[in-house]
Amino acid sequence: MNLFVATSNPGKLRDFATAGALVGRSITLEPLPGLASIPAPPEDEPTFEGNAVAKARYYSSHAPGEIVIADDSGLEVDALHGRPGVRSARFADDFNFHTETDKPFTTDERNNLYLISLLTGVPLTERSARYHCVLAAARNGHLIAVGHGAVEGEILTEPRGTGGFGYDPLFYLPTHHRTMAEIDLETRHSLSHRGRAFTALLKELAFVQDE
Repeated sequence: MNLFVATSNPGKLRDFATAGALVGRSITLEPLPGLASIPAPPEDEPTFEGNAVAKARYYSSHAPGEIVIADDSGLEVDALHGRPGVRSARFADDFNFHTETDKPFTTDERNNLYLISLLTGVPLTERSARYHCVLAAARNGHLIAVGHGAVEGEILTEPRGTGGFGYDPLFYLPTHHRTMAEIDLETRHSLSHRGRAFTALLKELAFVQDE
């Protein structure tokens, strides 16, 4: 099975490749040719699935006859009714959040600080959350398969660990007694929500291929 991925993010490609190897299927996985020269579509759908499907359809029209996959993912916090959700990467910017110090913060740090501020006073027993990824596959602009993947956890009151990225320092895994930023790279890959979504997508694609 030959698949083109609408991303040049090496971390995502690594997660997908790892999941494909674990499934045991013969898969060729490559970034979509000429991706950098293709204007990016708007990501204005209210759900991960909506954005993933729209991107897969759009990018597949630039590779006639090929299967193209696209993803959308982020953090869902139950106490915040699923936010930041599709706005995970731009959460602090969306609400013009500013810190009280002049210290420069990265985008990830600002997002984490904003999340902490919104959960002030929320007990640890009510801080359930998940990383959620949706992958969609399309050919010639038509959707052919969708896969979901998630990792359950809790949001801490302060960051722990220096690994990972995004909300990983706040995302606590009760089963491992560590945050996503405190576990080793191999374990983090084994828990990847993107990897799980890709595994689910491959199962759907196998069914489509067999029809």
